[in-house]
Amino acid sequence: MPSSTQNPRSGRFRRVVGGVVILGALAVAGSIATGHYFHAAQATATAAAAEPAVPVTVAVIQPRPTTLFDDFSGRLEAVDRVQLRPRVAGAILSTNFTEGALVKSGDILFKIDPAPYSAEVDRAQAQLEAAKARVVFTTSEVERGAQLVGNNIVTKRDFDQRDNANREAIANVKAAEAALQTAKLNLDYTEVRAPVDGRVGRIEVTVGNLVAAGTSSPVLTSLVSVNPIYASFDADEEVVLRALNSIADASGKRGNLDQIPVDMVTSGGLSAKGHIQLIDNQVNGQSGTIRVRAVFGNDDGRLIPGQFARVRMGQPKQQTLVLIDERAVGTDQDKKFVMLVGDDSRAVYRSVTLGGAVDGLRIVTA
Repeated sequence: MPSSTQNPRSGRFRRVVGGVVILGALAVAGSIATGHYFHAAQATATAAAAEPAVPVTVAVIQPRPTTLFDDFSGRLEAVDRVQLRPRVAGAILSTNFTEGALVKSGDILFKIDPAPYSAEVDRAQAQLEAAKARVVFTTSEVERGAQLVGNNIVTKRDFDQRDNANREAIANVKAAEAALQTAKLNLDYTEVRAPVDGRVGRIEVTVGNLVAAGTSSPVLTSLVSVNPIYASFDADEEVVLRALNSIADASGKRGNLDQIPVDMVTSGGLSAKGHIQLIDNQVNGQSGTIRVRAVFGNDDGRLIPGQFARVRMGQPKQQTLVLIDERAVGTDQDKKFVMLVGDDSRAVYRSVTLGGAVDGLRIVTA
């Protein structure tokens, strides 16, 4: 290993951290160079001439527009969550889906014995026909009575009775129509259909079992929508307010939340990009956070409700920042430094202050 004169700051500065040094002016443009050693600025001309030059690789560092993100922990949630219950009583005749499968809105999942409800439809239909026939008869009686009362053949009382009977018959038709509609609805309810697109769960009630109707009835199965999918997380109050202020117009009116960029990575390594759908209307007084909900596309259905996700919420407006590979940064006790190329093409020590990380690079703040 060739020898060289040590920098008065520290002998360890002779080794480049991670084999990378920075060359150039950070404020405007710089360069990154790789190598194993560099010569200290105070080395004598004789020693410098005796030592062979160390080859380095140089890259230019330029300020660039950057979107800053804040990281949060969240959970995936289904947009729609449904517990399917029977709306009519009866025996389960069949199940028409595979547990865990994707289904479409309107697909028949269960069939309840329709026989008693079909009979009820027939009965209601017959009652409606009878009511209509009664209207025809009473209407003719009213018309006949109107002629007779004009000729003083029947009394006004008799005519009023005929008119009331006609009105009652008309009302009975409406009641019969409503009864028929109810009977048809109950018959339709014997086919339990998926109310939304999504993924069904396990079968809770099997074929042959009797089920009751109403809110106290047993759950037949559950259904959750798949696409799109929510990710809910608690964000710091300052982060949320900064994002809201950045999308406000000159009058202070808040812009669309979908201007706020957001992405996520699940515990299984799946990634997606989306946008903010909801920012809650109050701050949690205990934690100082606000509930935020983002929405993501899930066309392939690989994102599953309940999964843990690392969510990143970005600032709507980009900032021009200097970014540097952390391998090019050295440590001098409690300080960070990089090596720059001076006007004489020699390495120059420069202390730096680092900010957060963006895409694997560190922000140089000073």
